[in-house]
Amino acid sequence: MAGIETHVPTNRRRFLLSSGAAVAGAGAAWALPSQRSSSAAPSTHPLPRTSPAGPAGRRAAPYGVTTLDTAAHLTGSGSYRRLGSGPGWPLVVRGDLASAATGRQDRRTALACFVQFTDLHVADVQSPLRTEYLRAGSPGSWRAQEALSVAGAVSLVEQANALGGGPHTGRRPAFVMSTGDNIDNHSMIELEWFLTLMSGGRITPNTGDPGAYEGVQNCGLPLYWHPADGLRDQDKMRGLPSIPGYLDAAIRPVTSPGLKIPWYSTPGNHDDLPGGCLAPQDPELTDYITGARKLFSIPDTDVAAFAKVLDSGDDPKCTVLKEILGRNAAKARTVTADERRRMFTPHEYLRAHLNPAFAGAGPVGHGYTDDHLNDDQTYYSFTVAEGVLGISIDTTYRSGHYEGSLGTTQLQWLERTLAAHSSRHYDADGRLVRNAGADDAHILVFSHHHSPSMTRRPDAARADEQRHDGAELIALLSRFPNVVAWINGHSHVNRITPHAHPTAARSFWEVNTASHVDYPQHARIVELVDNHDGTLSLFTTLIESAAPHRADFDDLSAVGLASLYRELSYNAPGLAAGMSGGVHEMAGRPADRNTELLVHRA
Repeated sequence: MAGIETHVPTNRRRFLLSSGAAVAGAGAAWALPSQRSSSAAPSTHPLPRTSPAGPAGRRAAPYGVTTLDTAAHLTGSGSYRRLGSGPGWPLVVRGDLASAATGRQDRRTALACFVQFTDLHVADVQSPLRTEYLRAGSPGSWRAQEALSVAGAVSLVEQANALGGGPHTGRRPAFVMSTGDNIDNHSMIELEWFLTLMSGGRITPNTGDPGAYEGVQNCGLPLYWHPADGLRDQDKMRGLPSIPGYLDAAIRPVTSPGLKIPWYSTPGNHDDLPGGCLAPQDPELTDYITGARKLFSIPDTDVAAFAKVLDSGDDPKCTVLKEILGRNAAKARTVTADERRRMFTPHEYLRAHLNPAFAGAGPVGHGYTDDHLNDDQTYYSFTVAEGVLGISIDTTYRSGHYEGSLGTTQLQWLERTLAAHSSRHYDADGRLVRNAGADDAHILVFSHHHSPSMTRRPDAARADEQRHDGAELIALLSRFPNVVAWINGHSHVNRITPHAHPTAARSFWEVNTASHVDYPQHARIVELVDNHDGTLSLFTTLIESAAPHRADFDDLSAVGLASLYRELSYNAPGLAAGMSGGVHEMAGRPADRNTELLVHRA
């Protein structure tokens, strides 16, 4: 690809049908240590790369802190693929939007460093409203690893805490931004688990019967992996192991250290909607999710009908699901009712973030303030660092759909916010507009949905508003030369897209990061630097959780479960078909992973 060069460090070692205030950067910009690189020679990191100690002296990542050092790779050739530590991935310099000038490494100053989490999908896997039975029509519609989402996410928090300086600036990350689908099924207990995970505390990932698991993994149906018993299920037939004690371990309490740096929250469709796509306030579903009956299987005809509706999103009142629940009521099994599974309103979502018990390292509200409660507003701006502005937008359809969009009110707010921090921009007709009183800043936009997943369709929860799609958002952002990047998730794939404009200064990057529930379970370190040659560089470096790459089936500690969480995700049905050299297409091309993204400075 034109405009891309690869540098190897010298020290390197789908939408899934799921069931289920300001913080300043650490001081002013400061000069970076000299670092020379070119396409003919390897680049070096400005600071030594180490693995700081984790809790109780355990080295959080004894094999390296980022995927520049090492990355999980598939090993062996059996039907169940084991993971091991493999070589790191190189730094790829992308000059799609601006040329990489020689000598820029010697004159850079760091502007910002932070971490992006996305698509954690912290899940109550025993909820009656989960739709695991869709697996009968699509094996990927249920995840074998999802009972371990809390342990896996705690390990990611440990890794974020273990980071020293960013690999290219040496600057400590100032905060973590979680770009949505923080939880899986829009329930209050999942929200409490997520907030505790991020802020610190004890989580018991179990609902219903306090002493037993009541989900699909011990239901006796070969449709699901039964790790703790001898059932010859379809997953064991394709190589998944038997692990005695797995389910008992999966529901044991886990203690999260909480992030040691501030964190911010952006909503995703799974945060706002049950299953990420269903109507959140339907009375029948509200009763069902907290009730004592759960379906483990339905006829194939119902599976096909429901899957078709979910894929199209054309059943906002959940008519098909409610008909299926009614037709199959006699097949439902008795489980323990639990009011903690209840769905929540946008107001309750905000209230929970503002609860001082979940303040953690701050800020209180994690981007939201008491003022947001007045109209249940779930978008805001905040200070990333001195001279760098972050804008978090809400792209969800509150009435139900897995795709995203912006309403006119929010789009107008976004335009005003961009203008307030841009001394010059362009109007919709391409005319230059100057605003001498603007507080000029480099701008980073955060959302859950990426541009291809944003569509225009009515939102019954905001029926009086026109909706705006990804193309319209790209057009708006390109009017403001101060916009450096749009950072998002949702796709569960690593992908970095240049949005070029004929006026070079109006170009920007879209950075789309994979999930932490599905392969490859990544987060990103993002570093912004000024090259003092008319360009900025945005460095993106993928990180994995702190858990060892190779799982030990006899280790059912929280650390062992986090390793197993990753390895099971690499063994999802059909995943091997997309493998090449031990790396799957969901991890992206090299140019979508560890990168230097150049852009013209406004």
